Amino acid sequence: MKLRIGTRGSQLALWQANEVLRLLGLAGHESEIAIVKTTGDQRQDVTLAAIGGKGLFIKELEEALERDEIDVAVHSLKDVPSLIPEHFALVAFLKRADPRDAWVHVDGKPLGEMPAGAVIGTSAPRRRAQLAQLFPHLRAEDIRGNVDTRMRKARDGEYAGLVLASAGLTRLGRANEITSYFSIDEMIPAAGQGIVAVECLASNERARLAARAINHEESEQAALNERGVLQKFGTRLDCYSAVAVHWSAGELRAFVAGVRARGTDVEGVYQQLIDQGAEKLL
Repeated sequence: MKLRIGTRGSQLALWQANEVLRLLGLAGHESEIAIVKTTGDQRQDVTLAAIGGKGLFIKELEEALERDEIDVAVHSLKDVPSLIPEHFALVAFLKRADPRDAWVHVDGKPLGEMPAGAVIGTSAPRRRAQLAQLFPHLRAEDIRGNVDTRMRKARDGEYAGLVLASAGLTRLGRANEITSYFSIDEMIPAAGQGIVAVECLASNERARLAARAINHEESEQAALNERGVLQKFGTRLDCYSAVAVHWSAGELRAFVAGVRARGTDVEGVYQQLIDQGAEKLL
């Protein structure tokens, strides 16, 4: 029996699901894609935070797992809440793409040349908070929709430019539209950014074993470290929290509500953040 791969129907989500399908095939597992329509995809008229944040996409795929409509669910790891119910398991992490954020301007103008008050479109609170530190004279505002929709809004002049995940643009074959990249230190990425994750019911041994065959160990290590910092905050984080964590070359960098920390282990980085008042700022 084929493994049913659950995914949202967006262009990027389908790319991710097809990559899981391809890798499972190489590992000798037959599978097929099942599209799950989510509220977040259908409601483009309101901010994502207003209808439950990116966790809403995850929750509705998890409900499809519970109804036995799919065997595995494919997610952008950065969208997965740091705490998930115990009867689910993140069982595989694909090789990470470039985790950096990208500046996109329709005419290729540098971000540093944007005039005071220019409106920058981005959907992430952590990007808005870090942009405010880097360029306090600019206005970062929420933007919804897929890449095509966002680019159209920028071309129409609603936004001076956009900040997007470079991984998504690259996977969609649109890396040529990137004007420049933020360094990891300038704009710490979201925990898990650039990593595709596979989730299943913890009790589904068949799905778990199949997914483990396509796991990328270095990406898993990064995922566990980055999510580990978030998990130290328990339920104090939500879709409005300006939080970023990135692990590479044995070092963690974190940004929480304007406070920055770096170190080699989860506990140490968390303690630095707490000592600087991150908990109160949240």
